[in-house]
Amino acid sequence: LDCSVSVLPVPVIISVFGLVFFQNNCKNYYEILGVQKDASEDDLKKAYRKLALKFHPDKNHAPGATEAFKAIGNAYAVLSNVEKRRQYDQLGSTRSSQTNDTHFQADISPEDLFNMFFGGGFPSSNVHMYSNGRMRFNQNHGERGEHRGGGLALLMQLMPILILVIVSALSQMMVTNPPYSLSFRPSAGHTHKRVTENLAVTFYVNERFSQDYSGANLKRVESSVEDDYISNLRNNCWKEKQQKEGLLYRARYFGDSDLYQRAQRMGTPSCSRLSEVQASLH
Repeated sequence: LDCSVSVLPVPVIISVFGLVFFQNNCKNYYEILGVQKDASEDDLKKAYRKLALKFHPDKNHAPGATEAFKAIGNAYAVLSNVEKRRQYDQLGSTRSSQTNDTHFQADISPEDLFNMFFGGGFPSSNVHMYSNGRMRFNQNHGERGEHRGGGLALLMQLMPILILVIVSALSQMMVTNPPYSLSFRPSAGHTHKRVTENLAVTFYVNERFSQDYSGANLKRVESSVEDDYISNLRNNCWKEKQQKEGLLYRARYFGDSDLYQRAQRMGTPSCSRLSEVQASLH
């Protein structure tokens, strides 16, 4: 019977005998992932992706699948770390099974590792990401020097964004507020409803608007209203598409037919309205 999860028959995994065999005999991380000892980084990634999707608890509800998922994540987290892999290759085979397990535990949970691979965000545990895409796990949670260095590097990376935000905020402070709102805003005095002549877009103004704006000035305001309206439609359309595509992506990965059908039925009203507006402008 092969120890590799990738070839271990599902009935054996989910049976009590099979689970005990997996836990007691599959101590070799290379065997767990079903790869050779000289496997490349890409080989490890491919093996992990395939097995993690197959045995993730959200997809595989069979008894024993959760333990297999944890073992797969721990094996990949150790072997994908250059330093831990080197130590494992040197010491792993000479240690007893109990010592081997405690010494070569990953510093990231299987769920965090899975989320990082499949779009669930960055892990919450102690892991550093570098520009070359490699992961380096801290072997000692008490080490704080790297955290300080990593914090400084992160601050330097975020500096352009912070400058952009500050400049944008200053620019907005220097620009006068428009005489209208696309929504009812009593705090700004925009409580009187109007409709643009061209696209029939609803907007709100203050009580002096009719006195202050007429003729060419009114046309410029209405043109600005419609530009803002179309810009909002584009942004909302993009968000609706992202949400729908995200649900479809998740449904395909986990084989969730109900979620897939729900995602297919999900509407994109802003996109539909945007198409109507664009058609009327041509």
